[in-house]
Amino acid sequence: QVQLVESGGGLVQAGDSRRLACAASGGTFSRYFMGWFRQAPGKEREFVAAISQDGVNIYYKESVKGRFTISRANAQNTVYLQMNSLKPEDTAVYYCAASLRDMGVMTVRTYDYWGQGTQVTVQV
Repeated sequence: QVQLVESGGGLVQAGDSRRLACAASGGTFSRYFMGWFRQAPGKEREFVAAISQDGVNIYYKESVKGRFTISRANAQNTVYLQMNSLKPEDTAVYYCAASLRDMGVMTVRTYDYWGQGTQVTVQV
């Protein structure tokens, strides 16, 4: 059983930066492919970024490429999402997720564990 807790969300202005963190416990963190997803009001949960167990393979949603950076610190059981140049359309609840699988890592249903989410609101 794995527990994931996101932190770092809040209210920001367009163009600002924010770093989200996801702290994991209850499992061997280095065994999991980690992902970030987000869900805006009235929309489906969507893939944002993912990173492999060793940090070598990284994937991003097209609209966040060049602005967001996913990273992990296995020794600290933590995955991060650095968000730069934030836009109003980035407003959503951001969720951290963990998967034992290497396949389908951009798909919600692939992930075994989810955090509670942290709200990021970007205002003009």
